[in-house]
Amino acid sequence: MDAVSKQTAAKIEKLAEAVMRTVKGGNNPFVEIPIRSLANVRWSEKKRLVELGNQRQKRYFFNVSMAKKFMQTFLVSDACKELVESGKTTSIRDLYYVTKHTIGDTKQNTFEEQDESDPIIEDLEVALDSLREELHLFASRKGSMVGPITIRDSGDTIDLRRMGSGGWAVPSIVEENIIQFVRHEAKYILLIEKDAVWTRFNEDKFWKRERCIILQGGGQPPRGVRRLVQRLHSELKLPVYVLVDNDPWGFYIYSVMKQGSINLAYESMRMAVPDARFVGLSSFDKQKYKLPDNVAIKMDDGDNARAKQMLAYPWFKHAKWQREIAEMVSSGMKYELEALSRRGISFITEEYLPKKLKDRDWLE
Repeated sequence: MDAVSKQTAAKIEKLAEAVMRTVKGGNNPFVEIPIRSLANVRWSEKKRLVELGNQRQKRYFFNVSMAKKFMQTFLVSDACKELVESGKTTSIRDLYYVTKHTIGDTKQNTFEEQDESDPIIEDLEVALDSLREELHLFASRKGSMVGPITIRDSGDTIDLRRMGSGGWAVPSIVEENIIQFVRHEAKYILLIEKDAVWTRFNEDKFWKRERCIILQGGGQPPRGVRRLVQRLHSELKLPVYVLVDNDPWGFYIYSVMKQGSINLAYESMRMAVPDARFVGLSSFDKQKYKLPDNVAIKMDDGDNARAKQMLAYPWFKHAKWQREIAEMVSSGMKYELEALSRRGISFITEEYLPKKLKDRDWLE
């Protein structure tokens, strides 16, 4: 086992040993788990991250309402320890089937549906302070990457300068023991919201001209993409720019990349990039880049409610962000990145983004 796997296995063993000591002491065995709820999430001004608070709960074995979850916690723990020690990985869907069985002579199953096992995995993550990926669990891969960088993926050396039109498919598990950065000439990282826009940047060889790494996560970036961006930023000291639609969803994608998400607040330190910069599409770009009225999309009630909600977020309290969001609300319009194509199919790669970067026209 590598060092990360040994550490993860040791954490699982420590969790089990603590329970055994309680049993031997004649007490009700329990496992202590940080509470994953909105009430236990806080904004750290100092770290500029959404993070989990200090509230914890004890899950007891001799408790009618807790016994099943107690059992499920250690079923999942045991399965993950076996994966870690064998050097194998599996999907969270597969783990559900691995741990699902009938208990003794009863008709009671350990798990009925996957929506029972998924929260247990998250409980185990926070209890062990380990990423799901360190437990050797992965989700469906989603995301593409190209750029002037050579990596090593599970022992295979891959040149991301030679990945054709599709790019390198970013895996779910991108930890140091799986993915290593060999060499690079990149000046920055560009995270693009949509596959179609990323394809334009790749086809136009923007990454080669600008010496940057371009990634996309197909909307809200999955954990693998977010973790990889965070690693590229922290280990290679590369600035991160986020290119998203001018709508509440695009702003939210940027927010999650920068501050972390409320649902995964316990992983913000390993997923978020507080120094990430927003490079568009801005609420003021319609006038600046002379976009015609017919490329605008009317905001619906859900969009307006979400935008107004964002005005209250502490990380959007800066005057520039208040002005940005207020402009969107007052105009009642939103714009997709593809709207820039009205100025020319390669306008976004040849004029729009180069000008934004040159003029330092971004939000933080």
